[in-house]
Amino acid sequence: MDNICHTLVGAAFGEAGLKRRTRFGAAALLISANLPDVDVLVFATGTPPVSFRRGITHGVVAQLLLPLLLTGVLMVIGKLRRPDPADDSPPLRPGWLLLLSLAGVYSHVFLDLLNNYGVRLLTPFSWRWFYGDAVFIVDPWLWLVLGVGIWLTRRQRAVTPARGALVFATCYIVLMIVSARAAREIVQRVWSESRGLTPVAVMVGPVPLTPFRREVIIDAGDHYETGAFSWSSMALTMFPERIPKNSDKPEVAAARASSPDVRAFLVWSRFPVWTLRPDERGTRVTVSDMRFAGGVRGFSQSVVVPHAGASEPESEH
Repeated sequence: MDNICHTLVGAAFGEAGLKRRTRFGAAALLISANLPDVDVLVFATGTPPVSFRRGITHGVVAQLLLPLLLTGVLMVIGKLRRPDPADDSPPLRPGWLLLLSLAGVYSHVFLDLLNNYGVRLLTPFSWRWFYGDAVFIVDPWLWLVLGVGIWLTRRQRAVTPARGALVFATCYIVLMIVSARAAREIVQRVWSESRGLTPVAVMVGPVPLTPFRREVIIDAGDHYETGAFSWSSMALTMFPERIPKNSDKPEVAAARASSPDVRAFLVWSRFPVWTLRPDERGTRVTVSDMRFAGGVRGFSQSVVVPHAGASEPESEH
């Protein structure tokens, strides 16, 4: 999920009463709810970001180490800064700091698991991607529910609104998970019956703002098919265009062999699609992902495969 949602979840936990368990309780919740995204620092390096994101800082080792690290930092700060005698904050309790940090980090990883971007839960032991395909990566409905709950709690000085918001958000997420699985089963069955084939892979993913609609991507082997599923009409609509993968082209093989950026992109890509266009230096080979077919910057890699006897290929974003 986006960091606004992560922050609102941490704040809602705090307003629900958890921030009163220890000094720095609110800070522990807010920081830990965003801490796994420290991997965004990769954008400042030459590493292709999508190949690194939601990996090592979201995996099982980091899920334990990051809360310990945050607890240690907050304990040091607490020892160096004496509390104001007029401050009615609770005492510094390392056990509670660790529990709150764990809650924040695990809420982050769980929320990231809900969408179709994916998260590598088992790193560094396994680099497999896991996809929830249930909630869109930016969900204003969660913003609204959590934000209103936090605002009412602070206005009324009562924990009930924040707790109610967390319960409502949890029910909404459970509903989205259940409906996502049911929609996937319907789409896979209908498509298989109409084509007489079993798809290689299927995504029935969320779309912005409309929880009752789903984006459909079918990997049919040598091409992709796309469509939409609607719970309101209980209908699957498959679009007529078939998008060739082009993965068997010799230029694609040359691009994969010669470009580290392309190989890094394929670490992340779930539904890679290749386009080939003439270039004055040879053939421009671009790989993107069907999940982000709009060509969003950072979600594609391009390399020019030169004519025979020309210089080495040059990678481009």
